[in-house]
Amino acid sequence: MFRRILIANRGEIAMRVIRACREMAIESIVVYSDADERARHVLEADHALRIGPPPPAASYLSIDAILRAARESRADAIHPGYGFLSENADFARACDAAGIVFIGPPADAIDRMGSKIAARMLAQQAGVPVVPGETPNDQSDAAVAAAARRVGFPVLVKPSEGGGGIGMKAVRDEAALAAAIAQARREAMAAFGDGTLYVERLVERPRHVEIQVLADHQGQIVHLFERECSVQRRHQKVVEETPCVAVTPALRQRMGAAAVAAARSAGYRNAGTVEFLLEGHGEAAHFYFLEMNTRLQVEHPVTEQVTGIDLVRAQITVAAGEPLPWTQQQLSQRGHAIEARIYAEDPARDDLPQAGALLLYREPTMPGIRIDSGVAEGGEVSVHYDPLVAKLIATGETREAARRRAIAALRSYAILGIRTNIALLIAILEHPRFVSGDVDTAFLDAEGNALRGAPDSEPPQAAILVARAAQDPPPATAQVSVPDPWLTLRGWRG
Repeated sequence: MFRRILIANRGEIAMRVIRACREMAIESIVVYSDADERARHVLEADHALRIGPPPPAASYLSIDAILRAARESRADAIHPGYGFLSENADFARACDAAGIVFIGPPADAIDRMGSKIAARMLAQQAGVPVVPGETPNDQSDAAVAAAARRVGFPVLVKPSEGGGGIGMKAVRDEAALAAAIAQARREAMAAFGDGTLYVERLVERPRHVEIQVLADHQGQIVHLFERECSVQRRHQKVVEETPCVAVTPALRQRMGAAAVAAARSAGYRNAGTVEFLLEGHGEAAHFYFLEMNTRLQVEHPVTEQVTGIDLVRAQITVAAGEPLPWTQQQLSQRGHAIEARIYAEDPARDDLPQAGALLLYREPTMPGIRIDSGVAEGGEVSVHYDPLVAKLIATGETREAARRRAIAALRSYAILGIRTNIALLIAILEHPRFVSGDVDTAFLDAEGNALRGAPDSEPPQAAILVARAAQDPPPATAQVSVPDPWLTLRGWRG
């Protein structure tokens, strides 16, 4: 097993890996930019090294800086978290060349699944259903337009590279086709340096359902069931849950088998997620391969809560060469889990990201609630990075129990100093369509205005806490302030 793991990330995912390392008696090493010098992950890791100025390209995205820190700290392995370099095949190869284990899939697998066109072809070869579409060899605008006409409107014009919906355009008729192709290509070139496009049929109001997979070096691949990720905006997830109410045991088995087949076709190892579009419910449903994320997902905690499997620990043990300790038949789901992503953003201003000091920050503590966060009271939400503050995960024996628990916890979550989306999250969880499980990828687009009806209202219990905090300092047992680094650092800093 590894002695030291360098975490090439920040925020809540860095904290998540630190906790796993601590439980496994592995030294945790974190890196930080100048903007994160007093961040929580820096203060709580065993060792911390500065890698550069705030811009990600000069720090968290700098392969040279990360590897230099790994060599200086004598790290055995690097955990990339998610985002930043986590799906960068060149980074995985650079780790291999430096003799440092990359806690993730092989570089070739990242390459295969990093290209949407190549991933689609692999899925087809593995017998995994894909959305009808075409990838023209001739990449001229005229050829892409002709492919769209053959597929039939409405269609999606999509870049081959990248993710997050960047460059993806829905086209419903011929009149909008030329402009959509030109815009998709411009955005793809700007974001990914590659303007290759493909066309597929637009699946109207599908669910976004993904399957978690794990693969070891011995050739065993298992799936850990599905996650419902349909509550999203601009292709970014907001609320996730498992199990999915539209998935029956038989459908779950089919989708799981398809995800395993896709992973095997890519020569996959470690944790990954195969994403599908789902049309319909139960046995009448059709699912189609969307893409594979070759990393740990932000929403992995809901899977951990219902399976009892620590996915970060599994990532580390697999990377160390150990076989998976269970077979598919030994894995099962129990209960229901819902995750709500708490962002520093203003729903009243088109979800504009917020930045500033956390004057008050109190996480709810109650049965069935897990909080994965990377911040502390007195810290700051930086303008330089993703505005995710924390993830609240509620678990219950039933979906309704988990939903009510999540609402109660959100109402007692107190944050002062920045605007957040907590009121919006409560509105989502209380919406009749969410209560009944009638959600799809267009849910927030359709219901967004109503959900944002009172974005400035604070959850009642949180408001009480804020008022009390303004009058009296919180008791020591409740305070979650940034500690004095001279008292808390257990190792060295560079």
